[in-house]
Amino acid sequence: MSSTSEKRDYYEVLGVPKDATKDQIKASYRKLAMQYHPDRNKSPGAEEKFKEVSEAYAVLSDDAKRAQYDRFGHEGIQGRYSAEDIFRSTNFDEILRDLGFGGFGFSGNIFDMFFGNMTGSGRGIRRGSDLRYDLDLTLEQAASGLTTEIDVPRTERCQTCKGTGARPGSNPRVCTECGGRGQVQRVSSSGFAQFVRVETCRACRGRGQVLDNPCRDCKGRGVMQKTRKISVKVPAGIENESSLRLRSEGDAGDTGAPSGDLYVVCRILPNDTFTRRDKDLYCDANVSFADAILGTTISVPTIDGRPVQVTVPAGTQPETVLKLKGKGMPTIGSSTRGNQLVRIKIETPSKLTDQQRELLKRFKEIEDENNKKKGFFKF
Repeated sequence: MSSTSEKRDYYEVLGVPKDATKDQIKASYRKLAMQYHPDRNKSPGAEEKFKEVSEAYAVLSDDAKRAQYDRFGHEGIQGRYSAEDIFRSTNFDEILRDLGFGGFGFSGNIFDMFFGNMTGSGRGIRRGSDLRYDLDLTLEQAASGLTTEIDVPRTERCQTCKGTGARPGSNPRVCTECGGRGQVQRVSSSGFAQFVRVETCRACRGRGQVLDNPCRDCKGRGVMQKTRKISVKVPAGIENESSLRLRSEGDAGDTGAPSGDLYVVCRILPNDTFTRRDKDLYCDANVSFADAILGTTISVPTIDGRPVQVTVPAGTQPETVLKLKGKGMPTIGSSTRGNQLVRIKIETPSKLTDQQRELLKRFKEIEDENNKKKGFFKF
């Protein structure tokens, strides 16, 4: 959480007036949570924005915390509540499940996101960071699905010290500054009010332990940078910018804490033949002027790579769309498929032989004569 000098006004964060009702505050949070939730928004800064609006909602949705904030501002909140206390009484899961997220997607718990899976007497034992990998796919690969291997740079637990950060044969000692809690209390006074602020211990950086003999391989960090080959199964029919979550394939966490998750974002490359709209595919087919008049059969490519024969009826007009049912993109988890829409583009010849010109002139004369007989020019 940011220092009080860096924090924006909670009402401003949620975009509500200071006299907003609980329903207005909740409605605003729902809207912002849908916009910035990390499972939905992978853009830089989205997760921090989500944390900011969640913190604002946690305070303003609680009568006691809101009253304290209205009277003393951010100092009144951080001086009276620990970081965990701010969020503990707020039912985020109910709201996020209602939005379709099923809780906090990064690890299923509000504390995992804000405090990195802190465990044991307040010590800052943190889960690993989540990672993102962008995977480029052709439209054909998205249609058929595939299993592929990707190279992912990530931190892994040091095998020499088993993640403790201490040299083999030695052990970390309990931090004397915080007593192993990873946090210290700072007391300050303002007029007649006394505030107690809970801060991360600077001596041990929240770990609750101090290393006198750090591991030589990882320099006491407990983790090392590695590049790991990871298998990814892409389902047939995946949408552009969809993300696949691979649990525990992200950065390693502290000893006793889980690894982060890996999000593989599938980016579908443009296709020279097909344009995708949801589950339907669109393509163009060129037909000669004569074939459009007389009718014909043409070969049309499909996303599966197997061309199909399509009948073009006599008298087909330019931009006519023919539907190939079930030749579009698959639906994940279903046997149904979209359709392929074939737009007919009629080619008008730019150069004619003398014989073709004479035949067309004769054709026009017959057409004009027929139109006169039908009373084409009646008013």
